[in-house]
Amino acid sequence: MQYVEAGIETAGVVIVGSGFGGLAAAKQLAKSGVDYVLISSTPEHLFQPLLYQVATGVLTSEEIAPPIAGILRRHRSADVRLGTVVEIDPDRAVVTYEHEGVRHRIRYGSLIAATGASQSYFGRDDFAEKTFSLKTIDDARRLRAQIARVFAEAAQADEQTRRRLLSFVVVGAGATGVEVAGQLKELAKRYYHQEVSVTLVEGAGEVLPPFGGGLSEYAKKSLTRSGVDVLLGTFVTDIEHGKVTVKGADGVEHGIAAETVVWSAGVQAGGFAKILAEATGVATDRAGRLLINPDLTVGGYADIYAIGDMTSLNGYPGQSPVAMQEGRHAADIIRRKKQPGTPFTYWDKGSMAVISRFSAVTKLNERIAFRGVVAWVMWLAVHLFYLVGFRNRFAAVASWLVAFIGTGRPGFAEQDTTPKKLRAAESRAA
Repeated sequence: MQYVEAGIETAGVVIVGSGFGGLAAAKQLAKSGVDYVLISSTPEHLFQPLLYQVATGVLTSEEIAPPIAGILRRHRSADVRLGTVVEIDPDRAVVTYEHEGVRHRIRYGSLIAATGASQSYFGRDDFAEKTFSLKTIDDARRLRAQIARVFAEAAQADEQTRRRLLSFVVVGAGATGVEVAGQLKELAKRYYHQEVSVTLVEGAGEVLPPFGGGLSEYAKKSLTRSGVDVLLGTFVTDIEHGKVTVKGADGVEHGIAAETVVWSAGVQAGGFAKILAEATGVATDRAGRLLINPDLTVGGYADIYAIGDMTSLNGYPGQSPVAMQEGRHAADIIRRKKQPGTPFTYWDKGSMAVISRFSAVTKLNERIAFRGVVAWVMWLAVHLFYLVGFRNRFAAVASWLVAFIGTGRPGFAEQDTTPKKLRAAESRAA
């Protein structure tokens, strides 16, 4: 493929990435009227923590992925570009991005890299073709289509085939894995009225390892009560069609039936993180994340900042609050609200995860924690607050009421197979 080279443009600030960190930086720069170019590989901002709700039909994709241009429409200093960064010359301060066969070059005064991370398969890249991940809207749609397919086919199948089709394995008992496992059980019971097998596999010795203690134990018990089979201290050794092979702490391998495997274990930085590391000579960790300086700059370059999941600093978790605070910190240095070289300090506001309907865990600090309905309401409130745009908040509330209080799944309205048709198929099979 041949590419057309455009001339070199000039921009005060270039932001690469439209996730939580990139948007936080953009909004902070706009407070001082600083001109910036934001380059994104997708036209929408993705509220990634709610991808599992799109996959399980609680929300529609539009409710968690509003257009970036719409979010930043009031920023007169904003210039949003669609494209993928393919090269950077840090010595000349020039970044190159590509869109529709044309390569554009921009000379920047400051650059903020915020491209996040992708799924890690711990050296077994073949697992990517055999499992479903949840990192993009397309990932969520693909998993949702798979869920709709297996339930539709199961409704008209014999008992043995039904059990095979409705077997799910979720790998990784972090927030995403726990939320997916819990929602699969909810979906089967309250929407499809079917019995399913859901197995949650975790290499660590507890569910939701970052929470630990009583909250992790509560999460495990809650999942178990809902019918999820939780395997701790267990690792996946192989995946083939219809079967996941795992090895427990005793070293014994055994197979688990799995028509659908959801992979939510581990992340790795790639893409622009790799390009930036090679260009600047900055070191990376085993997951490819940039080992940035305390002030968020990269290597010996004071005009390049990297934030969010593509970086590693002080053991901070790969969560959206970290990326947002880092984005604002970098922007504050650029707009001279903080002195160059000011170290970044993360203010941990706590963590939370939903287990099932009316059940969640919230940890504010080592002494203050909530579980059950109270934590679930707190989770709803926090996520509603961070959803971008009034329309998205209103739509999310309506969808949550339908899914959690009623029995509907608004997200499955996007599928060709409607619940009404599925129930008719169930009746015919009966």
